[in-house]
Amino acid sequence: MSAREAAARRLLGDVVSLCLQLQPSQLENYSSQDCKSQERERKRNWVALPGLVQGRKKRGILFSCISLQNIKGFAPGGKMNVVFAVKQYIAKMIEESGTGMKVLLMDKETTSIVSMVYTQSEILQKEVYLFERIDSANRENMKHLKAICFLRPTKENVDYLIQELRRPKYSTYFIYFSNVISKSNVKSLAEADEQEVVAEVQEFYGDYIAVNPHVFSLNISVCCQGHSWDQAQLSRTTQGLTALLLSLKKCPMIRYQLSSEPAKRLAECVKQVITKEYELFDFRRTEVPPLLLLLDRSDDAITPLLNQWTYQAMVHELLGINNNRIDLSRVPGISKDLREVVLSAENDEFYANNMYLNFAEIGSNIKNLMEDFQRRKPKEQQKLESIADMKAFVENYPQFKKMSGTVSKHVTVLGELSRLVSERNLLEASEVEQELACQNDHSSALQNIRRLLQNPKVSELDATRLVMLYALHYERHSSNSLPGLMTELRNRGVSEKHRKLVSAVVEYGGKRVRGSDLFNSKDAVAITKQFLKGLKGVENVYTQHQPLLHETLDQLIKGKLKDNQYPYLGPSTLRDRPQDIIVFMIGGATYEEALTVYNLNRTTPGSGLCWAVPPSTTQKAS
Repeated sequence: MSAREAAARRLLGDVVSLCLQLQPSQLENYSSQDCKSQERERKRNWVALPGLVQGRKKRGILFSCISLQNIKGFAPGGKMNVVFAVKQYIAKMIEESGTGMKVLLMDKETTSIVSMVYTQSEILQKEVYLFERIDSANRENMKHLKAICFLRPTKENVDYLIQELRRPKYSTYFIYFSNVISKSNVKSLAEADEQEVVAEVQEFYGDYIAVNPHVFSLNISVCCQGHSWDQAQLSRTTQGLTALLLSLKKCPMIRYQLSSEPAKRLAECVKQVITKEYELFDFRRTEVPPLLLLLDRSDDAITPLLNQWTYQAMVHELLGINNNRIDLSRVPGISKDLREVVLSAENDEFYANNMYLNFAEIGSNIKNLMEDFQRRKPKEQQKLESIADMKAFVENYPQFKKMSGTVSKHVTVLGELSRLVSERNLLEASEVEQELACQNDHSSALQNIRRLLQNPKVSELDATRLVMLYALHYERHSSNSLPGLMTELRNRGVSEKHRKLVSAVVEYGGKRVRGSDLFNSKDAVAITKQFLKGLKGVENVYTQHQPLLHETLDQLIKGKLKDNQYPYLGPSTLRDRPQDIIVFMIGGATYEEALTVYNLNRTTPGSGLCWAVPPSTTQKAS
């Protein structure tokens, strides 16, 4: 008997002994016919498996994964892929429920998890005809449907399930929890199943939002109070990270940012779960163990303050991305069917091919897309004079209609981005932001900030961000002019709420807090690179900045990341450079950093990175 089977049987034994008073080892000697003869023995079928016994899954910060192509959670080719991992879980749930009409019963969080990787039409093709929330009070009895329940194992959801099982609305229930569920909760559910409607209970570790193949989120808006964890969010973050590791079949070594107490605390919590659930993490050993790197946003508060110029990052910065959905309802003259659009690389080829390109390239590519659409349009609208014409039209119409929707959507989004760039004078503001982030000319920076503060087109938020960048960069400069800039913000009519952000960002990510030196690197190689870059100029003045993450990961991949700044948790260390790296940023990440990870995955052979991007109203992930 394998360790995993032994764990499952122990859990089964705790449930069944309540009714049968049998040892787990004795259960296999009882036939189903014997069980049916006694009402109390029916609960023997309640098995809460600690994960999918037949095959675990995976997902992380994608640096190339070693050849594990046959294991679910890796896309074909062996790369870690969080979208693929979650899709595999959901497909497995539906497959295990068998043929026939089904309802998918979810909670608020799992609804988001599913919607990020599957469209409603895709799930409809799998005989799932109804989507319901477990907390909905007005659901009808539909005994002709099987229920697939995908829920987080919270007390609230367990209580809802108990009520559901006492008065079942569907014929059969296949229950899947997105994380580890306690034995006591399984017992409570078993006792509530008096009508014997539960066919299966399992743990499928899809307890996170798959944003891009190499990017995941926990959708936590605020995780810390100051520099201390909110305990509820620490628990949720630990659950999300350990589920991620289980879904990707990774039992990693852990490194954390020494200057961050929250990073150390999270590292300890993740390690405790791995130790407690050691049988779940008993994966096939690899030559080089995977690595979990825990960072703190406070070490680089500059990156979230910069305007972005790649498609995905711009959309999030200026319009906001919420689970792949974009709210365009405030766009002047917007049509009803475009008030909310979906941008998903899984279902939108144009978006997948252009999400990391810059603003100018997107405009050119959309022009090409429109021209292609116009070339096809007359052919699709030609007269239908024969059965063959009609057949061709019917076959091509769905593709034509999809293309029409794609063109309308992206033209609208790009048009609104262009309008906001012009309205808020973002080109000029961004140029000064890049100067503040990448150069050390105090006099020029101060002059440019003051000039923009006098420009009425610069928004209150953008004006405040310029002063925040100045406060971080020149915090200890001998000619610091922050008080004067604060006065100019007040005279400009900037609200006190926004003005307070300046002191708050210095307290959060100032020189006293940072473990790294964002602006005055003494590293000879870094100085040489900056000098050579200055001689050759920059390809794009708006994209000079590289986040601190780039340097951190570059050093890590080369085996040069300093142990005294990023220590290992525990006595063991890696002797070889890591192959699979999962990075989590406490306090939120940005789409600029997601692009950094994407580029590293493309250009670094033999490495695989996966990156955490929580949500936010700006390009940062809070």
